[in-house]
Amino acid sequence: MGDSAGGTPHQPRVLVVDDEPNIVNLVRMSLRFHGFDVVTATCGGDALNAVGDARPDLMVLDVMLPDIDGFEVCRRLRDDGTDIPVIFLTARHTNADKVAGLTYGGDDYVTKPFSVDELVARVRAVLRRTHREEPSTVVNLLRFADIVLNEDTHEVTRDGHPVELSPTEFKLMRYLLTNPRRVLSRAQILDAVWTYDFHGGDTVVDQYVSYLRRKLGQHGPPLIHTRRGFGYILLESGACE
Repeated sequence: MGDSAGGTPHQPRVLVVDDEPNIVNLVRMSLRFHGFDVVTATCGGDALNAVGDARPDLMVLDVMLPDIDGFEVCRRLRDDGTDIPVIFLTARHTNADKVAGLTYGGDDYVTKPFSVDELVARVRAVLRRTHREEPSTVVNLLRFADIVLNEDTHEVTRDGHPVELSPTEFKLMRYLLTNPRRVLSRAQILDAVWTYDFHGGDTVVDQYVSYLRRKLGQHGPPLIHTRRGFGYILLESGACE
């Protein structure tokens, strides 16, 4: 079994099972940002052990694993009477595979390449549907200085003024808000904001930071600062840099 985030009893715990480290890291990071505790496994055998040891509230389960495939993992859990919700994560796109996943007892199916926002939304939806997530566990608002971001409505305000953002600008704003006063490299921002298989260059980060600065700058002083040679940081204007 992989690592644990050491969550509190009020954090829904998600078991992420995939043998691709970049996907595990991306999903783990995204779920933690949204208030979930995360444990990981890289094969079917470890996943079955983790269900008993970590008692997760939901499992994100890759189908193509090196030992036991995800369908078989889910079948064994159901045969044992374990009703943990399962979201299959796979590169398979055929309807037959989707039907097979649901037949084996899966609750949802996400195909690769995927949007981390979509995956987080599906995790929340399945937890609500299976009554495993308390409403109070979801962090709805992110705040920094005079910026407020509502994760439920996708609304952003600065000093009380609405700031209209595109979906990508919104994801970038949220990533900065979850990492205030921390220098973030372009590579880190690419991994968090764009899908894991995005092949564009670092210039797309600079471009969207420029868009965001322009929109936020209409209602206050600069908050997104450049650290030449390193990346960007969300920092109050006038703070010691």
